Amino acid sequence: MSKPISSFRCSAPARRGFVRRMAALGSLGLAARFDALQAIASAAAASTTSAPAASGYKALVCVFMFGGNDGNNTVVPLDAAGYAAYAAARPASSGIQLTKAQLLPIQPANEGTPYGLHPALIELQSLFAKNKLAMLANVGTLTQPTTQAQYAAGIQPQSLYSHADQQAQWQSSISTMPSATGWGGRIADQVAGLNAGSSTTMPVVTSLDGTVLFGSGAASASLSVPVTGSFALQGFPNTAAANARLAAVKVLLGQPGDNVFVPQLQAVGNQGLALSTTLNPILSGTSPVVDPFFSALTSDIANQLHRVATLVAARSLIGAQRQIFFVQLGSFDTHGDQLNRQQKLFADLSPALKAFYDAMAALGAGSQVTTFTLSDFGRTLQPASGGGTDHAWGSHHFILGDAVAGGRFYGAFPELVLGGPNDAEQEGRWIPTTAVDQYGATLARWFGVPATALAQVFPNLGAFATSDLGFMT
Repeated sequence: MSKPISSFRCSAPARRGFVRRMAALGSLGLAARFDALQAIASAAAASTTSAPAASGYKALVCVFMFGGNDGNNTVVPLDAAGYAAYAAARPASSGIQLTKAQLLPIQPANEGTPYGLHPALIELQSLFAKNKLAMLANVGTLTQPTTQAQYAAGIQPQSLYSHADQQAQWQSSISTMPSATGWGGRIADQVAGLNAGSSTTMPVVTSLDGTVLFGSGAASASLSVPVTGSFALQGFPNTAAANARLAAVKVLLGQPGDNVFVPQLQAVGNQGLALSTTLNPILSGTSPVVDPFFSALTSDIANQLHRVATLVAARSLIGAQRQIFFVQLGSFDTHGDQLNRQQKLFADLSPALKAFYDAMAALGAGSQVTTFTLSDFGRTLQPASGGGTDHAWGSHHFILGDAVAGGRFYGAFPELVLGGPNDAEQEGRWIPTTAVDQYGATLARWFGVPATALAQVFPNLGAFATSDLGFMT
């Protein structure tokens, strides 16, 4: 099954809380998804895929910025010509200009041009200076390397400026048709064998945002855990009667059945019970190494990353060799009041990422855990009315961890000119020069996906010149 095993109560924050709660419905999670037929049909094929050789624990942490983050105010050129071009397109009167004095200077080791980070990203500025953070410039959904002329001729992703479609394409890496699987889930299909020896057969993908396409594989099930609260089977208090009912449930889950789906559904139920036994004490308890790094943070994204850090801290107990986590921060659809809104969002995100990085270092897992960002799309360089911006295309993303070749920029930074050589139209919608496929493949290679299997995870990867962008050591 490729949707979360979500048998447990989810006490979620208001933002996207409905989705999280819906993912937690169903007795033993069996009602969460009955299209298990696809997983059953593909399980035999998946079981023949040889797992990569284990090389110690590794984890990927995807931070999805829902709504479309404005990359043009995330990273700004600070050289005279570059900042002048930015200021010409975003004059002070637009209400979205960041002054030179506000920007946090960084100097990429592989660039002669200085840049400035958004003023709320002070923790990321520090990590960049310590070579723990890299930036990938102008990356986006692509069907092939694309020029202005090709874009004008109609070569472009489907529904390019649609939130729902672009969120799906960023999570699936497929931009020519709808996809039932995401690239995180397809990575899980390739490495699931490395977790087979754990006592609970821990799923590779764990979502802190309920059911997400990113974590859906062809044969791999993902796990959904709540941001706060317990991860335990509900309705079975520790009483004699309840324990008798639970014993009866376990007996039922062991009964033979003639229907081909019964063993699969029983396996999900049994795995849910096993995961509850293992994970609930971890998530309900304390982590003396991890907790202090998050003690002063109260944001939802900090709570999500705190929970991920707690699970990483228990990696030996869980027994998984490979884990992928999905967390999210919403409200980046800044059509108005962008300066204030992005300031607040980054003021939550930056310290949360720094706390997570510090926790990983304290756990001795700094080189084993890599965090990266995704978002629907970038936003127009040209301002919109009301101090905002409109939907665009290519944008900039961060990769963080001790295994990252940090302090450097990767990809090609666009020329900040409306109607210029990188503009799809006339409003500063950057045609990506790097594809999501290449971004994900570089992470997947580090994670242990064999080079020969990358095309199964990223079917369109062969359309691009390289599958390794070089930002992982």
